[in-house]
Amino acid sequence: MTREREAEDAPQAGPSAEDDDTARDFAGEEPPEKETGPIPEAGLLGRIVDKGGWIFAAGIFVAMLILIQEIVMRYVFNNPTSWAHETTVFLCGVAFVYGGLFCAARDEHIRVVLIYDAIPAGVRRIFDVVISIVCAVASAFFAYAAVLMVQKSTFRPDGSFRLESSGSAWDPVYPGVVKIFLMAILFVLTAQFVILAVNYARGVRK
Repeated sequence: MTREREAEDAPQAGPSAEDDDTARDFAGEEPPEKETGPIPEAGLLGRIVDKGGWIFAAGIFVAMLILIQEIVMRYVFNNPTSWAHETTVFLCGVAFVYGGLFCAARDEHIRVVLIYDAIPAGVRRIFDVVISIVCAVASAFFAYAAVLMVQKSTFRPDGSFRLESSGSAWDPVYPGVVKIFLMAILFVLTAQFVILAVNYARGVRK
């Protein structure tokens, strides 16, 4: 009886964090969502890039609507359009091009972290600086290559200006526009990696 009374009188330990997680799982509650948005090291440019993502996300939604109306026009009215396919390819293409810059600003691009996650925070900061510099140099080379590509797609051999077109029956200038857009994004991407390298070196954090 004495031992039973002592066990009853002893203070009970509070629930542990592991118990809280288990209780949350049984209760059907979701864990707190990870904060989204550009990382602080991306600076003002990263915040602008992040806001611009909504424009290209809307473009993908518009491409979906165009495809739906094309299906209706083709299989219901037997009157397909000549512009739907190339327009949807264009909208999705520019969205994917912008996606690389968008992911860089959010630090959500694909990378192998086998070594990165195993090193201390101080060494990881050095890795962040070096990786950003390497990415900036690579982006600058690609931007230069894009300049040469744009020159061929925007000027005739005689020097007169003419955007490259698709050569289809509708013949839009989407190829030339996409190449110009790609060149611009690569220059902005280079600047973004430079900003990341500088801010990583300064130790800018939340």
